[in-house]
Amino acid sequence: MRVLALDTSTEYCSVALWQDGAIVERCDLAVQKHSEMLIAMIDDLLQATCCKLQAMDGIAFGMGPGSFTGVRIACGAAQGLAFGANLPVAGVCTLQALAEASGKEKVIAALDARMGEIYHAAYEKRDGAWVATSEPRLCKPEDAPPLPGDGWFGAGSGFAVYGEALGERYAGQLFGTDGSVVPQAAAIAALGAAQFAQGLGKDAAEALPLYLRDKVALKTSEREVPRPS
Repeated sequence: MRVLALDTSTEYCSVALWQDGAIVERCDLAVQKHSEMLIAMIDDLLQATCCKLQAMDGIAFGMGPGSFTGVRIACGAAQGLAFGANLPVAGVCTLQALAEASGKEKVIAALDARMGEIYHAAYEKRDGAWVATSEPRLCKPEDAPPLPGDGWFGAGSGFAVYGEALGERYAGQLFGTDGSVVPQAAAIAALGAAQFAQGLGKDAAEALPLYLRDKVALKTSEREVPRPS
């Protein structure tokens, strides 16, 4: 099986090719140039691996949550490529991709959602597959949902920005954290391949984003409230 994967949900732009378990990835810091970089990165990856888009079994993409613009770019690109090559798509939650990228078995995935909030989910790997202990949600770090037991690993930018608050919230339950982990195409490729293997690929028209938030900016008065250092 061959799966092309892409993610633009954070400041990074990444693409990956999954071929029967082997992954080749391209990743670069894009800041706000994802739309300029993405297609060129895909072309470079396909040429380097001597593969054609039409030879893929499906296209996986980071469906969010994350940057509103970035999530829309990934969704639109996956949809356009899939329509053109008559391929199914698989949307992968970026929080689950964080868990996959962490290399741990019990993961609290948290992305900085700005405005004093985080995108949060918790996953446990059971029999080689991720099971959500806490479903994706938007919340304040101090209001993060309670989780059972200990042995949890914290991954994602939420821990980089709100490490103190999350550390207090999960006191005694965390054995480590890494705020530098980001959802990238390599993890999305592996998770997408699992969906395709189970026959869960969808029509390109169903390539939809996962936002979790309707409000995208703070009022001036709200921006004056200091964020934690």
